[in-house]
Amino acid sequence: MAVFNPFLPSFQADPYPQYAALRAADPVHFSLALQTWVLTAYEECALVLRDDETFSSSSNTASGQLAEVLQQQRREFPLGETPTVLNSDPPVHTRLRSLLNRAFTPRAIEGLRPRIEEIAASLLDDVDASNGRFDVATGFAQPLPIIVIAELLGVPPEDRDRFKRWSVAIARTTDVLNTPAILDAAREATRELIAYMDEVVAQRREAPGADILTALAAAEEEGERLSHDELLAFSILLLLAGHETTTNLIGNGLLALAARPKLVARLRSESSLLPAAVEELLRYDSSVQGVVRFARRRTELGGRTIEQGAALLPMVGAANRDPAQFDDPDELDLERSPNRHLAFGRGIHFCLGAPLARLEGEIAFAALLDRFAELRVAEDGVERSGTLLLRGVGRLELEA
Repeated sequence: MAVFNPFLPSFQADPYPQYAALRAADPVHFSLALQTWVLTAYEECALVLRDDETFSSSSNTASGQLAEVLQQQRREFPLGETPTVLNSDPPVHTRLRSLLNRAFTPRAIEGLRPRIEEIAASLLDDVDASNGRFDVATGFAQPLPIIVIAELLGVPPEDRDRFKRWSVAIARTTDVLNTPAILDAAREATRELIAYMDEVVAQRREAPGADILTALAAAEEEGERLSHDELLAFSILLLLAGHETTTNLIGNGLLALAARPKLVARLRSESSLLPAAVEELLRYDSSVQGVVRFARRRTELGGRTIEQGAALLPMVGAANRDPAQFDDPDELDLERSPNRHLAFGRGIHFCLGAPLARLEGEIAFAALLDRFAELRVAEDGVERSGTLLLRGVGRLELEA
């Protein structure tokens, strides 16, 4: 009998064997421990992500004991009842996404390239490798997206460490082991972040700047604008989604490349492969391992009956290794085509920040390849981090 057990240390170290076993035996699996349907096949994951009429992103549609828990958490968290593009359905989602799209244009994101390249170079200039090692995770992968997001929001450099602390505390709530201590820390971090951003948002409305927060405050669609609370909620989402996921992309990707010197050599000689390499690294070891959806109505999925209000976990990390969709899915192929991975989702909830994440990943890997003659991971230099839904590297020491 197939069992999904994300509590095992081996799952955090490498979840893909467990995904493969579950996909082969029971791709639409009901986890008694999580009281949730766990999906591990590409077909079902893509369907659930795409079909927003049947599967909701809002926990308001949940039922039973899970609904009670989620509703209580929403009530207890600051701005917990304020919808975002992540946890809403049409027409609310349509309005929010339309307003946000006005600030997150491809031209605006590409315009960030020179500044992100400067940030990456500056971080590597400050490398302390006096002991013969450099922790890429703490010295590069973590601060790079924090600095980028802080500048997008118009936050001064001296407050970046606070943003990192808030982000880490809030991200831990995506774990399967949400202890009271974790939730209390996340609530406190959220309150502090809201108090901070409350002042920043008010300042931008009174004295517009050149940052994205100003653009969002001014964005208008058919006479509609983002409310003050919606701007605050989006700031939190941008910090959490934009920091953790990009940090994980860089850490996971570098770890995968370091184990494949021939691919590294090829990337050095053919830099034009970098955009495709970022896509393949996103597929191979996804920053986001899963997302949550709720059944709007009773439905069938993979031959199983899903009751109205039931929770589902489309595990995109598992879907991205499905041999029914990808040839040799456990191989890292820099020229994989097509590469319709689900790392950024699918449908109306396709990641708003995907262009920024791709740009940061491309710049980060280019900078690391340029700065380090070899990518050699130091002995005992890796420490995995993450939760059920996020996967990353907390420590990744290279020999300098």
